[in-house]
Amino acid sequence: MAHVEEPAVEVTAVTAVDEELVAALGRLLPQLSPSAPVPTLAAVRDVVAAPGTTLLIARDLQEGGRIVGVLTLVVFRIPTGVRAWIEDVIVDETARGRGAGEALGRAAIRHGIARGARTIELTSRPSREAANRLYERLGFRRRDTNVYRYAP
Repeated sequence: MAHVEEPAVEVTAVTAVDEELVAALGRLLPQLSPSAPVPTLAAVRDVVAAPGTTLLIARDLQEGGRIVGVLTLVVFRIPTGVRAWIEDVIVDETARGRGAGEALGRAAIRHGIARGARTIELTSRPSREAANRLYERLGFRRRDTNVYRYAP
């Protein structure tokens, strides 16, 4: 009988918020944005309960199921159709290169398509070279566009 290697990462959509998730976000978010406030239990519950929002987590099965990555997918309807947007993709620096980012990305694409999204978009800083290579491998194509931000 051939040995089949078990996947090292399991991705699931969050349906219930607990202290483990809040602690994981507290560890992961500063790796994406040092200035981002660490979310409270109530704030994470609001994210999970928000219509159209799916919070995906990646667990490293070789580390006892420790949460090593997160991704937020938002699916919304506008006059031109159903669209999706990926935000806050974070893989723990200690777990990078082991498939968590790819597993999260593939799961987000499946969720977005299943909910009728015509397109799925994301942005990534040019300095995040490995992440940008991953997005291209997953089928994302760079658009010729300007991204603007208004911060009141």
